[in-house]
Amino acid sequence: MLSRSSFTSLVVGVFAVYVAHTCWVMYGIVYTRPCPAAAGGGGAAGCVWPYLARRPKLQLSVYTTTRSNIGAESNIDLVLNVEDFDIESKFERTVNVSVPKKTRNNGTLYAYIFLHHAGILPWHDGKQVHIVSPLTTYMVPKPEEINLLTGESATQQIEAEKQTNALDEPVSHWRSRLTLNVMVEDFVFDGSSLPADVHRYMKMVQLGKTVHYLPILFIDQLSNRVKDLMVINRSTTELPLTVSYDKISLGKLRFWIHMQDAVYSLQQFGFSEKDADEVKGIFVDTNLYFLALTFFVAAFHLLFDFLAFKNDISFWKKKRSMIGMSTKAVLWRCFSTVVIFLFLLDEQTSLLVLIPAGIGAVIELWKVKKALKMTIKWQGLRPKIQFGTYSDSEKKTEEYDTQAMKYLSYLLYPLCIGGAGYSLLNVKYKSWYSWLINSFVNGVYAFGFLFMLPQLFVNYKMKSVAHLPWKAFTYKAFNTFIDDIFAFIITMPTSHRLACFRDDVVFLVYLYQRWLYPVDKSRVNEYGESYEEKPKKKAHRE
Repeated sequence: MLSRSSFTSLVVGVFAVYVAHTCWVMYGIVYTRPCPAAAGGGGAAGCVWPYLARRPKLQLSVYTTTRSNIGAESNIDLVLNVEDFDIESKFERTVNVSVPKKTRNNGTLYAYIFLHHAGILPWHDGKQVHIVSPLTTYMVPKPEEINLLTGESATQQIEAEKQTNALDEPVSHWRSRLTLNVMVEDFVFDGSSLPADVHRYMKMVQLGKTVHYLPILFIDQLSNRVKDLMVINRSTTELPLTVSYDKISLGKLRFWIHMQDAVYSLQQFGFSEKDADEVKGIFVDTNLYFLALTFFVAAFHLLFDFLAFKNDISFWKKKRSMIGMSTKAVLWRCFSTVVIFLFLLDEQTSLLVLIPAGIGAVIELWKVKKALKMTIKWQGLRPKIQFGTYSDSEKKTEEYDTQAMKYLSYLLYPLCIGGAGYSLLNVKYKSWYSWLINSFVNGVYAFGFLFMLPQLFVNYKMKSVAHLPWKAFTYKAFNTFIDDIFAFIITMPTSHRLACFRDDVVFLVYLYQRWLYPVDKSRVNEYGESYEEKPKKKAHRE
């Protein structure tokens, strides 16, 4: 017990250090130390002054080209020109962009954004700043959904087969949004300690005896969402582009740069465009205060996930008896967890949801092996599965379990079969496999809580809940309430979102049973032991 407690304390301690370190790093990102000599006036040595403090008249120009580098105004198209550009005024404009033949043939199109003095062409202005961003990206298109029984002719089947063969090949997609920002604070930097994240966006000029940095132009790549992407066809000649602008503070600029770098690192580690898009949504679709709350919630979710898995494994590892435990509930939980994992995999859900579901499925399979007392012996290359025997008390529990499942099947099976038939006739799917997985998972989500009734029935018959892993239940309960928050933040199927709230009700019922059946030391606990069975110590001889 001491070693387990010490390990848990170590994990909690490491978690606390991690949270404190992250808070310190975040503070270092959003706070920038100004130049200490700036208070002495404009001639302070070592300070880098903002060029925008001179209030120059600026112009914003957006060009498109198929080349990643341009040296002059040849082979470029002007798509947006904002004269008398006001850096304090927010705007959003939609323009039509001509798509070159090279881009239509799975090529790339770039946007060059220039911020320069009004009335001067960008390449003739020595104090212009510019930034480049691709307007196209490559991604595997989403499979087409069809009605599996009706509404598809032979021609459409051939077309669908051709599309299926090409689904693994990424094609060029159009980014329909371009979000621009300019850092508007008149902040004076210390030239000896310029922040590395902002430094790469800065362009400095010498004006007299002082050094000035030109306007910091920034493209918000986090706003480029998968839902805004459009497939580029060979027949497409024009596509809409929404250009939006808003000012940005220095603290938010530095934070956004770090977040964009983090998303890029995820993609380098193998995250797909869709997985990265889920992370973008967390940052873009929530305000900064709610984002900070999300960080702490996610950190605690990770901690409780680990502790729940640890205690659940510890509980089942030591378990010697299935007295009071519903074997049917264990089997159903394993089946439903595996089905949910396959469903999330089929829906290409975010790895933030998929990885914990996969780990949970593996643990549930191991628990089934323990519940059925299975042993696997190898005879050469052929495995032989053997099942253990049950005691009289375990057989009594099994009778209660079978009785509950008998009554439950009268309600559950017709509902699941009817739901599967209805979805086959009225809902479109990518394939028969997709329909099968969706039918199973809809049954799990809609009626899955009914399969908790056998365990509740066993608890009622035995008037005891001492055999349940309450420590693991407690951690899972915390995570259930945390999942309620994540249900509004992370993109996931609607049925999976509703299931998060269903789990709250299930836990409350268990909590009521724990209050209804108080602890009795004569009852068997979760390890198949009772306090009264402990041998008494022998008296000392005199």
